[in-house]
Amino acid sequence: MKDSVVIEGLVAPYAQALLSVAQDGDLFDRFSQDSYALTELLSASSELSQLLENPIINPDIKKNVLRQVASEQLHPTMLNFIMLLVDRGRIAFLGRICERYQELVREINQTVLAEATSAIELSDSQKDSIRQKVIAMTGARSVELKTALDPELLGGVIIKVGSQVIDASLRGQLRRISIQLSSASSR
Repeated sequence: MKDSVVIEGLVAPYAQALLSVAQDGDLFDRFSQDSYALTELLSASSELSQLLENPIINPDIKKNVLRQVASEQLHPTMLNFIMLLVDRGRIAFLGRICERYQELVREINQTVLAEATSAIELSDSQKDSIRQKVIAMTGARSVELKTALDPELLGGVIIKVGSQVIDASLRGQLRRISIQLSSASSR
């Protein structure tokens, strides 16, 4: 718990600074795209993440690798920001800084993040239905929906919005029936 508070204390000012630069330079949407691209890049490449997190590796090597893998995708100001993180020894927090930036953007846009996990790929109409239900539940202006697959659910969907979890999966329903049956048999 203490570590997460310390990390958030390091991450928040950088994310806020990035947001300020984005707003001042009319780069709000572009930085949002760049931050998503960076988080995807980091999650897709454990080697890159390990390289950036390793304090022994020379900062110039980190900068060269980052320029090679990201310079064509990113706005030059975003790339400069990343180089600043390397210089300050904070590049290991890049993924979390991007995530915090995305959270700040969602707050400004009155958008909530919903995560839907299903056994099979959701259709566009199912995704729209989930978005509408989340809007009705939260009162948000819009919903950013992330989807994931989990074949162990058997069917249905689990929706997570913040700390709320709505389990409409077949596995969840079977678990609830099992609990009801076991409590009824113990009476």
